Amino acid sequence: MLKLDNITKTHQSGNRAVVALDGISLEVRPGEFLAIMGPSGSGKSTLLNIAGLLDTPSSGEVIIDGTPTSHLTRKERARIRRRDIGFVFQSYNLLESLTVIENVAMPLRFDGDKNALALAEKALSTVGIDNLRDSYPAEISGGQAQRVAIARAVVGPRRFLLADEPTGALDTASGDAVMKILRDQVTAGAAGILVTHEPRFAAWADRTIYLRDGKIEGDDRG
Repeated sequence: MLKLDNITKTHQSGNRAVVALDGISLEVRPGEFLAIMGPSGSGKSTLLNIAGLLDTPSSGEVIIDGTPTSHLTRKERARIRRRDIGFVFQSYNLLESLTVIENVAMPLRFDGDKNALALAEKALSTVGIDNLRDSYPAEISGGQAQRVAIARAVVGPRRFLLADEPTGALDTASGDAVMKILRDQVTAGAAGILVTHEPRFAAWADRTIYLRDGKIEGDDRG
């Protein structure tokens, strides 16, 4: 389970302290899909980055399976990200010099996993693009590139799946295909968090929270 307990995040803008998140508490369990909505600047991406240990809160605690993470070293946090947390962003963040399968296998290779390529092949099959394994990012479409990014996020597999506007650069059909893959991964047991501006994509989630000015304004259990 992923739990955020009274998370606050502030940063300085000149002489002024800006509150990005103000006392956010939530939890996401295995098999649960949470959507986060809100206007630009409401703190959605900041919240996702803190949940994924890409950023640290000014106060509060991120708890993973009952273990507080604030005391962990940077190396320990990085290891959790590589092994347990899959990220999907609007920009696919693929390395142009690597093939599709090499991009997907990369997180496992960092940990010296000898089965990296076999697991990457399985992940590509899961998202339906194993036929593109030897292609390069420049040779595939945007929808296909986002599937590669999802395969990289779930390879292993990962226990937590965090997606920040994953459909933002895609057409309607590709966006729906991506959401189905994410939904299937959560149904299979991952704990998922989706940041989106689109109610039609939030509808794939089990629950939607609404942020405004760094606070939870509403909580809708679908």
